[in-house]
Order: sequence, then structure tokens, then C-alpha cells
Amino acid sequence: MNVAVATPPPPVIGQPNLRVMVVDDAIVVRGLIARWIDSETGLQVVASLRSGREAIEQVERTDPDVVILDVDMPDTDGMTALPRLLAKKRDPVVIMASTLTRRNAEISLRALSLGAADYIPKPGTTREITTSTMFRRELIEKVRVLGARRRRLIAGRTALPPRPVDQLPPLRHVASLDLAPDLPAIKLRPFPASPPRVVLVGSSTGGPQALNVMLARLNGVIDEAPVLLVQHMPPTFTMVLAEHLARVSGRETREASHGEPVRAGRIYVAPGGRHMRVVRRDGDPTISLDDGALINFCKPSVDPLFSSAAQVWGPKCLAVVLTGMGSDGTHGASEVVDAGGAVIAQDEATSVVWGMPGSVTHAGLCSSVLPIEQIAPKIVRLFSGSRV
Repeated sequence: MNVAVATPPPPVIGQPNLRVMVVDDAIVVRGLIARWIDSETGLQVVASLRSGREAIEQVERTDPDVVILDVDMPDTDGMTALPRLLAKKRDPVVIMASTLTRRNAEISLRALSLGAADYIPKPGTTREITTSTMFRRELIEKVRVLGARRRRLIAGRTALPPRPVDQLPPLRHVASLDLAPDLPAIKLRPFPASPPRVVLVGSSTGGPQALNVMLARLNGVIDEAPVLLVQHMPPTFTMVLAEHLARVSGRETREASHGEPVRAGRIYVAPGGRHMRVVRRDGDPTISLDDGALINFCKPSVDPLFSSAAQVWGPKCLAVVLTGMGSDGTHGASEVVDAGGAVIAQDEATSVVWGMPGSVTHAGLCSSVLPIEQIAPKIVRLFSGSRV
């Protein structure tokens, strides 16, 4: 599984453990995941169950912060259980778990639209699950990061106000928001004088939902400029995502192919398990895919796309960093800025996890930090030549 993972916040002394419910009909897998969680400081399994029906019956009594919910189960499967769990308990973090099949990819994406917080692809066999350190690492860190976020939201502590910060002075005039005292001030850069001509997007946890909102509102921008995006997902999942985004955007959207030219009017999705770059071939921007090493713990990674696009398009680049764990995209965003391009980040209030967008924001690379519903209108204005 090639995905980004964030370094989770350390457990706070005296703070109650994050309470986790594990729901999987495979007794070996269920027991293994439960042991992994119980071995972690700050995490506690409060229920280990074999069906969605049992989860629905026990969710109120066990009061979990996080539910790991298998997709395929007898009696009551994960998709049937999901809305009933959310109806019985307010705002639990539900992480859907499924194997890497097209059917399960479609189900996992549909679950996100129904209220699941995230998904985690499982290795195909019990043996692979027991030996996969990457699966264990990803699972534990998703539980920690998403569970901690839920606790913060419940406590009413938010790091950023829900208003946009689009109109702050440029970088040379440092502006301080009314932030929590332990957070640094946000610095914004001016947008370039010339309009962009290509849109680059990086996203991870919460990305499919954010992409739905943004791409549905880009309208004519896609007709006059290519959109290239990296969503941290494994193979098969990215193919299904591309098909879904084609329906949402009404524009041609597909997994990118090695060697194909980059054209306006199309959305190119980096295939799971491969890095996507842009190179010039006979003077034309062209897709280049490779199976290189993980970058920032993930493949595809956002950094190779941003960095290579900066070399090809220079100041015509507009990079957008959406919700996600970790800091993937920050290095590439710095190269976009160095080349004269601009960066927009999703704000914390509308992000599932403010890791990637928070990283580029606090690195001083952004020209705007906006709620997800305001990003597309801003892009439309930039393409029209407006800097407001």
C-alpha cells in the first residue's frame, strides 16, 4: 500500500485513551488488529466484533472514538452498517477497510460520501496482513490522527477561524491571525501578475470529498487548461476515482498514461503505485510515469508532480494542496513558488486532516488559504486575470 502517513501527535499525559472498535468477520484479522491497537500507548480497543449488526447494537454502550469497519461481512456488511452507526452515535470516525478490488474501491469511495472519514486498503490474504508493516503503520497512524482530530473538535478547540484568509497582506508584510498561541503566524505571498495556465492538485485523507467540491465548480477553467492531480491511493482505487471525477466535473478524466501529451480540457489522475511527472518531449508537455521509490512514504507522491511542472510551465503553474496527512507537496510547492507560480491551500476548518495544506501554509508558500467551497471560485477568478 503506497500512501502518505503523518507523524501522529504524541499521547498527552493524563488524557483518556482513544477508544477503538474493530469490526471484521475474519477472526484472525480482527484479533491481530485488536492486538496492534492495544499495544499502542494512548489507544484502547473497546470492542472487537464480527459483524456490522453487532457494531450497531454495541456502538452506544462502548462509545468508540474510531470504528474500523470491514466492507465485506456476513449478516450486516460495512456499507449497510455505516449509516446506522452514524445515526446511533454522533460523529464517530469510521475507517472503511477493504481489499484491493474494483468493487471494494467503488464501495469505499461511496462510503466517503455517506460519512466515513477515510478508508484503508487491506492486503489480499491473511498472511499478507500479518506480515505487512506498512499496513500496520498506516492503520495505527490513521487511528491516532483522525481520532485526535475528533477529540479536538468535540472539545471545541480549532486552530484556525472558519473565515477565509485570502486578503492578508503579501509576504513582505507579515500578518498575524487570531490563532492559538502555540501556532505560528500565517504569511501569504502575492499572486503572480500573469494568470495561470495549468492547475496542479495534491490531496490525501479527505481528498476525494474535497475534489468533488472543487472540480464540480471549475467549469470553463478545465476547458482552457489541463488539470493534473495526485491523490494518495493504491492501484484500482485511482482508476475508480478518475471515473467518478469525470462524472462530477463533466470533463474527460482518466488515469494518466506514460508518454501521453498534456492537453487542455482534460483531468489527469496519477495512477496508484506510480509517480507522475511532466517532461517536455519535442517541445510539448508530456506525462512521465515511473515506479521509483516511495517519496514521503507514498507513491504516487505530490512532490514529483509539482517539481516537474514548475520546470515545464514555470510561473504559469497554480498548485492547490488539499486535505491530507503528512507534508507531501511542500517541497514541490516551494519549487512552484521559486519558478514564479502560486500555491493555494485548503483551510483547517474544512480539511479532514490539516497536514499537507498546513505544512505549505506554515512554510510561507501560499497566496491564499481558503475553505474548500471557495477554492474553485478563486481559481476561476485567477484564470480570468483577477488577483482578488
